[in-house]
Amino acid sequence: MEPFVTLDDVAAPLDRSNVDTDQILPARFLRRPRTDAYRNFLFRDMRFREDGSEVADFVLNQAPFRRARILVADRNFGGGSSREQAPWSLVDYGIRCVIASDFGEIFYRNSLKSGLLPVELDIDTCIALREQLHANPGATLRVDLVRQIVTAPDGATYGFRIDPFRRRCLLEGLDEVGLTLEYDSDIAQFEQSYRQRFDWLF
Repeated sequence: MEPFVTLDDVAAPLDRSNVDTDQILPARFLRRPRTDAYRNFLFRDMRFREDGSEVADFVLNQAPFRRARILVADRNFGGGSSREQAPWSLVDYGIRCVIASDFGEIFYRNSLKSGLLPVELDIDTCIALREQLHANPGATLRVDLVRQIVTAPDGATYGFRIDPFRRRCLLEGLDEVGLTLEYDSDIAQFEQSYRQRFDWLF
C-alpha cells in the first residue's frame, strides 16, 4: 500500500449528501477481480449515461477536476452496504482523501485499510471548502497526516482526528498483510517450535 504522509493536490467539490456505496461502486461490478480497472467503475451511474457518454455536469468530468486526488463531500458519505470495492474504486481513480462531515462506519474502516484517508470535518467547514473550490476550479488542498491538519485554498487550517494505529498504518503504507509480515520472524520461530513439540502431526 502506498504510504500517505502529506497530500497537496487538486480537490473536487461533490455537492451531494448521502452518497452511498452503491453510488460510489454499483453492485453489478462487485464480482470483478481486484486486478480490473476499478477506476472505470467509480460513480459509474453518476459519471456516465447508459450509452457510455459522460454526464457533463458531474464534477469529475469537468476539466479542472478530472485529476483531483481529494474529494470534498457533504453528509453521510459511504453509507449503505459494506463493500470494500467502494474505496478500491476511489483509490484506483487516484483519490487518496475524502473529506466529509461524517461517513458510513464500515466504509470508513474499509477506506483506512485500502489506503484512502477519510477526514471528518464539521459540516460548515465542508460547505466553506466546497465554495472555495467552486470559486477557484483547480484549487488545491493540503492534507497533512503527520500534523493532522487540512489547509484550505485561502490558507485556513482545520485539525482532524484519526485513530493512532490507523494513522501509523497509513503513514507507513501498511495493510493487514504488511502488518502481519512485521512479525515474520516471530511466526517462523513459533512454527519451528510447534513442529518440534508436535512432530507427529507432520
